[in-house]
Amino acid sequence: MRTRPTMSEPETSGIHPSQPRPVRLRDALLRARIEAADRTGVVVDLRDAEVARLEILNDALDPLFAQVPDKIDLFDRGISQGDTPRLWIDVVAHIMMGRDKRMYRFVQDTRFGRIVLAESHDTAVIVEAVTDYVARRMIEREHAMVVPPEPQAPATEPPRRSRLWPFVFGFILGAAALFGVALLAALRSW
Repeated sequence: MRTRPTMSEPETSGIHPSQPRPVRLRDALLRARIEAADRTGVVVDLRDAEVARLEILNDALDPLFAQVPDKIDLFDRGISQGDTPRLWIDVVAHIMMGRDKRMYRFVQDTRFGRIVLAESHDTAVIVEAVTDYVARRMIEREHAMVVPPEPQAPATEPPRRSRLWPFVFGFILGAAALFGVALLAALRSW
């Protein structure tokens, strides 16, 4: 019968439930970037803090965009380094930082103006909103790519001809024929 190891004995088979899960390097880097962005945001250069936060979000979006098929070229993701740094998702949608420089604001430019699609301090909320947006854009693309069948022109009837002119022409021919017969009969009787 096997006994459980005591506190002085190390367990060799698996991870003990009270021990923390092994930390992945990627998770540690993400936490370090967030801490650095928080310190930078508080101290001096708010713009660099915005870019750092957008880079963190950009890294969080990598798994989503890895699933987008290569043949779909709707999305052109990248960070622009202007007066207001932005993480572009496509031509009309981007993420920028809110006024407090810690809140992500996911917006879309429309012909009626800019609309806010999502706003949160939490990266996971914005990733979910971008995922929904990407899915909707891919469905819109599918619908746009479907070529509807060309509408068949309705069979048009030939234009109706007036029945008056053939009647008038027939009447005149008939009258001329009767006149000609009457003329011939009158000439013979002379």
